Amino acid sequence: MGLLASGRVRSMRVRRGLPQRATGTRRWLRPRWVVAATAVTAVAAIGVVAFLFAGNGSGPAGPRTLTPDEANRLAITRFRNYQAGGRAVTITVPGTGGGLVVAGSIDYRAKLGYGVVHGTGRDTSSDGLIAWTATTVLVHPMANTPPQAPASPPGTDWYSRPRQASGSALDTALAIALGLGSDRPDNAQLLPQNGAAWAGLDHVRGHPVDVMTGPDATGKPGSAGTVRYWIGPDGTLYRVQAAVASEPQPVVIDFDTQNYVPPPPVPGATPGR
Repeated sequence: MGLLASGRVRSMRVRRGLPQRATGTRRWLRPRWVVAATAVTAVAAIGVVAFLFAGNGSGPAGPRTLTPDEANRLAITRFRNYQAGGRAVTITVPGTGGGLVVAGSIDYRAKLGYGVVHGTGRDTSSDGLIAWTATTVLVHPMANTPPQAPASPPGTDWYSRPRQASGSALDTALAIALGLGSDRPDNAQLLPQNGAAWAGLDHVRGHPVDVMTGPDATGKPGSAGTVRYWIGPDGTLYRVQAAVASEPQPVVIDFDTQNYVPPPPVPGATPGR
């Protein structure tokens, strides 16, 4: 998956037999993501039942190998975000000179994030509005940054730069958060082969979750366990914790920390790019 994906992990393919059609009839094909959604609904129902029978947290501690149900739930988390259209997020970025907190929303279909950024344990020079795509980061400095981003972003004074592929904990965190959505489920059978494992039970803002671990974004050998996922019984993702090479502390991405508001158009931010 986005963080678990590697050259060895391929998306799950759904094969459909196409019956012969009679002359004069019309054949309707459902979009791929609609077919995937039907399969995910079945997986989620099974997951809820399995979670209820898993006990109240008194079971054995992890890590251990994923069960088939757990692997299926891990495989659909990114598709769940895509199904939802978008999610509200709070991204906590570590830093030796003080951290950053980004609070906003991500549109997983347009591949666009938008919010406010505040410094923690540092001055306010980095505070302001922020928007990002897969390739670009835009910032709008503000002297008095509000707790939430305005519904109508300023039309000027945005500073644009390419997103750094390495060396920046902020840019890495933004890329990780944006990658947690996909238009199809991941391959559940291959996830355990790339180091995914069950780590334990927990609660996030009142939601019971399984904690599962996986390798980093590249899936390279030796990276297993560098990412943790807090996943509900229906496959909903509530938290991600990921190690970043540039910092000793992990990045933390929390979902549903506020109401989701679709990111508005931001000058210079091209959705999907």
